[in-house]
Amino acid sequence: MQWYQYIAYFLGGAFLVNAVPHFVCGVTGRRFPSPFASPPGKGLSSPTVNILWGAFNFAVAYLLILRVGAFDIRNNLDVLLLGAGGLLMGINLSRWFGSLRPE
Repeated sequence: MQWYQYIAYFLGGAFLVNAVPHFVCGVTGRRFPSPFASPPGKGLSSPTVNILWGAFNFAVAYLLILRVGAFDIRNNLDVLLLGAGGLLMGINLSRWFGSLRPE
């Protein structure tokens, strides 16, 4: 495997995890922070913007995971890299969005 495939799978996991909250909030009709809100990342964007942003993230994840190299779900290293990127993004998102909604 080439070095850039490691990076692509890691980032693919991050984009995949980032797509989920935006897409789910958009589909359920809830406003949610996005990079297009005012202020970026803190204000709330419309459900339509979040669906589009989530779809964009899904598309980037697809390109990084399935179009760069030959991702194999049975290859432990491929899955580990994908999972590590997703886990790191999930932790960062939970901290970021948690700070926006203190309870």
